[in-house]
This record gives sequence, structure tokens and C-alpha cells, in this order.
Amino acid sequence: MSEDTTQTIAEDDWAAAMAEQAAPAAAPAPEIFKEFSGSASSTGLANDIDFILDIPVLLTVELGRTKIAIKNLLQLAQGSVVELDGLAGEPMDVLVNGCLIAQGEVVVVNDKFGVRLTDIITPAERIRKLNK
Repeated sequence: MSEDTTQTIAEDDWAAAMAEQAAPAAAPAPEIFKEFSGSASSTGLANDIDFILDIPVLLTVELGRTKIAIKNLLQLAQGSVVELDGLAGEPMDVLVNGCLIAQGEVVVVNDKFGVRLTDIITPAERIRKLNK
């Protein structure tokens, strides 16, 4: 099988996985922000959200964390194992710009890793966590 054919099959598998996870009943984006914007008109709000849709953000999926002394860090080599505080099978945290937005589980499609979101943090919960 050629590399192009393999690439096409892999892309088809990812497209199928993404379509499987599509949520047809998802609320439109402006509805999410009405809770925080008060009595803004829906047309003005739609224009505001369109303005920010192309802003890049950093998406991070975190398996776990650990603290390690510099002397131990310098001793790490290929094949070293670093113990993390997360347990096997535990949901992974999905962060945007360092802020927790969801939790998920690892999925593998054609030797590529992905994350299936299992729990989305509500906007109200995110705001509450920011205020702490």
C-alpha cells in the first residue's frame, strides 16, 4: 500500500471518528456568552463572537504532573520512566491557555493519538474557578 493511500485511509478514519463525536444539539456560540454579557443584542453579540473566532489558543492535554529535583532531572536518559500523579485509566485534563475546560480519554486511530472529550466544564464553573 502506498504512503498516499495510507494517508488517505488515516484521514478517513479521523473524519469518521470526528463525525461520530459531532454533537448535533450543541447550542450556538452566542447563547454561551449571553449568561455573561447581560442584555446584549443577539446581532451585536454574533458580530463580537465572529471577531474572536480566529484567535489562536494553546490547547494542552495533561496526563499528570510531578515534582522532580534538578539533580534527578539531569540523570534522566532515553528509556527513563517518570512517575506522574495521574492514575492509569483516569480522565486526562484538557486545558486552553492553562484553564481547565474539559476532561477526556485517550483514543488511538491508525497509530495516532487523540482525545475523546467525556466531560465539559460549564462556563459558570470556569468563571467560578477563575475567581478563586
